[in-house]
Amino acid sequence: MSLDLQRTDQVHALLANRFSPYAFDPSGLVDDHALHLLLEAARWAPSAGNSQPWGFLPVRPGEPDHARVVPHLAPSSARWAKDAGLLVVALTRRYVEDSDILYSEFADYDLGQAVAHMGLQAQAMGLATHQFRAFDLEALAAELRPNPGWEIVSMIAIGKAADEPPARRERRSAVDLRTAPWSTPPA
Repeated sequence: MSLDLQRTDQVHALLANRFSPYAFDPSGLVDDHALHLLLEAARWAPSAGNSQPWGFLPVRPGEPDHARVVPHLAPSSARWAKDAGLLVVALTRRYVEDSDILYSEFADYDLGQAVAHMGLQAQAMGLATHQFRAFDLEALAAELRPNPGWEIVSMIAIGKAADEPPARRERRSAVDLRTAPWSTPPA
């Protein structure tokens, strides 16, 4: 049986249709119920030792914390992220006090899993997401003052996309994903 490694028609539509918009409809608000579902999806992500080393600060336009976050966006992300119905500051807990886990080398990976779950839930709800790191990390951390052990990693803009998905998106091939990292491919 020959496998066509360029075909994507059998990839689930939630994955195949996902894109990161560069424009959000400012009227596409994310209500409390939708926010709860997004956080619930993140909660069910797998993590090393079930440590769940993630935390989120969700902020919506008009809320006081939104006004604290937006000034720290880089100009490149401020153009579109400020219009999203929800901005989510994603944090990880790499150092865990009062635990057998003094340092988790998996915390960032686990946070990524939780964010991916949140993104798929958003897609299932007809919302778009755009993950980004274009913000002043030091200034945002000084503004928000996360608890000891917690570190801001990234943000996610969530809402109703105001632009259309690109007609064609260039992606690395599945073959490249399994061969590129190796100087000599494993047997």
